[in-house]
Amino acid sequence: MSHRPVRLHRWDEIALEKVTEMISRKIITGEREMVTQIYLKRGAIVPMHSHESEQMTYVLQGGLRFLINGEEITVREGEVLHIPSWVPHQAEAIDDTFEMDVFSPIRQDWLDRTDGYFHDKPTEKQEVRSDK
Repeated sequence: MSHRPVRLHRWDEIALEKVTEMISRKIITGEREMVTQIYLKRGAIVPMHSHESEQMTYVLQGGLRFLINGEEITVREGEVLHIPSWVPHQAEAIDDTFEMDVFSPIRQDWLDRTDGYFHDKPTEKQEVRSDK
């Protein structure tokens, strides 16, 4: 039987990190997974990128338009998009959006603040980048 500590987190006690003028987030980590609350203003763009982590994006309010493998996928309130490891993707907020992302394994680049792709200012759809 495992006696690892169980932790209760409260979103209202977690600091909101301003990533860009258009994107803010809160992060909770476990040992092998993390969950985030992300706030995106309409028109915010998360540039093309990929990562080792599988990603589940759950839109709670608003909507996101993803570009994946040359296909546009719109995710609206109440919908969840699963993105497998290393699949390049880009997202644009089509409304003011509140969403949750779950990642496994943990996005160490987010914790270290080395997720530089967030800070690019794309003027059009970008070429695929990989964190490999």
